[in-house]
Amino acid sequence: MELLVEEVGESSSPLPRAFGALSPHGIKNDIYNRLVENGYEEALFNPDFKKQLDAHFDRLPQRRVPSPSSLQIQIPVHEVIFSTVDKPKLLSQLSALLSDVGLNIREAHVFSTVDGYSLDVFVVDGWDVEETDDLDKALEKAISRSERSFTGPSHSMLEKVPTIHPEDGAWEIDRRLLKIGEKIGSGYCGDLYRGVYLGDEVAVKILKSEHINHASKVEFNQEVSILREVQHRNVVRFIGACTNPPNLCIVTEYMPGGNLYDFLHKHNNVPELPLLLKFSIDISKGMDYLHQNNIIHRDLKSANLLLDVDNVVKVADFGVARFKHQGGIMTAETGTYRWMAPEVINHQAYDHKADVYSFAIVLWELATSKIPYEKSTPVQAALGVRKGVRPELPQNMHPGLLNLMQRCWDGNPSKRPSFSEITCELEELLTQVQREREVKLLKK
Repeated sequence: MELLVEEVGESSSPLPRAFGALSPHGIKNDIYNRLVENGYEEALFNPDFKKQLDAHFDRLPQRRVPSPSSLQIQIPVHEVIFSTVDKPKLLSQLSALLSDVGLNIREAHVFSTVDGYSLDVFVVDGWDVEETDDLDKALEKAISRSERSFTGPSHSMLEKVPTIHPEDGAWEIDRRLLKIGEKIGSGYCGDLYRGVYLGDEVAVKILKSEHINHASKVEFNQEVSILREVQHRNVVRFIGACTNPPNLCIVTEYMPGGNLYDFLHKHNNVPELPLLLKFSIDISKGMDYLHQNNIIHRDLKSANLLLDVDNVVKVADFGVARFKHQGGIMTAETGTYRWMAPEVINHQAYDHKADVYSFAIVLWELATSKIPYEKSTPVQAALGVRKGVRPELPQNMHPGLLNLMQRCWDGNPSKRPSFSEITCELEELLTQVQREREVKLLKK
């Protein structure tokens, strides 16, 4: 087994008592660094800004200087990558190993190849220092204790980075014409910003130069390769990309409605049945288009479904998507656990029907406005799905929609409907619901 640990970021947390008092100088530096990290223009481009900020703090009365108890510190977030021979129960073994070291799994991306290797990428917190040397040693000791579970030859890189070359240069972005605005999202290998390009509002996905590695390059190049090939009302529109390191970024249309996950879970929206069906039809049409073009999304979930100003839903985030007949593709355990199909979790070969399973979980989200398996960790949810567990059936769900959802998450992929069939059923159901509502209004 090969192991790689990287410090990939920080998250805010209240200052622990054991941290001790910060000096005024430390407070000033902390604020300045945060302004730089958040892209504040004065901090980035005004060479005198640091001196001006220091002078401002020096003029403050002592009582105005923030006390340590009111501050927030940043908890380091690390990326742990395992490379080993694929085998049953590898997921639970690696999760237990990280837990034994005292780490909390925030995010996981687990890939397996057709030739029997597994690349497991975990984003974790719980290690209180940014330096990775001690964490490396702790994990190596944990691995040695579990030696029997991790036998077999090591393999460092599982997939060649697909190269992309614009044939006419039409989609290569001139970075000088791209204006970066506020940060609107963050992922384990990059950040999403609102921006302006040639007068149009855009979304800019930027890979941080310090976090660019083999895996992130694979995802970046794969996403560009797919986005430039697709054009559909229900797929986010690709505008261009910067493909010259270290300035790697993908520019797409800006979606002011945000993502469906936030719409349901952060804003506590419970869509009425007609809107629920409209959202579902949009998603199904976008996915049907992708499947008709031999593209498997592999990470369909509410966070990757975006809303425009007219509440049209568009499929987004093709970092782990693949062309169906692409040589050497990864074929197991790719995606996000709560939405992941059982055949993917079980390290079995899979096809486009894995996306249909994920769509069923999104349907359940739309019907309940709840997070799937919210009382379980992502890993516990995945292990439950392997045993046939599904989210609890909503009591007030339309019977036609309930039946469709259950067929979409059937344990046998061949029994799941295609997205073309799903779209037809949903459109018929929407027509029926609208007709019933019209009849009720006439009776009043």
